[in-house]
Amino acid sequence: MQEASLYNVFRTIVYIVGFYYVIKFLSRIFMPILFQKVVNKAQENFQKQHEEFQNNYNNQSSTDFNTTSSKNPKATKQVGEYVDFEEIKD
Repeated sequence: MQEASLYNVFRTIVYIVGFYYVIKFLSRIFMPILFQKVVNKAQENFQKQHEEFQNNYNNQSSTDFNTTSSKNPKATKQVGEYVDFEEIKD
């Protein structure tokens, strides 16, 4: 079984700290680029959804005006008579 020497412990700590600083340095370089790409993609998706909504709304509103103006309004269907009652207590 191997024994941990002071040199190996120190070397492991140096590797861990070095790896941490390398990741930190690279993230400062690449994270803004990655973040900008994510924001642009979300903006494109939002723009597409907005255009689809506007197209559907414009198509729906133009057909609604045409159909309601050409048809006569229908009377509502009478189901029954409304009876108002009060509860009588003895």
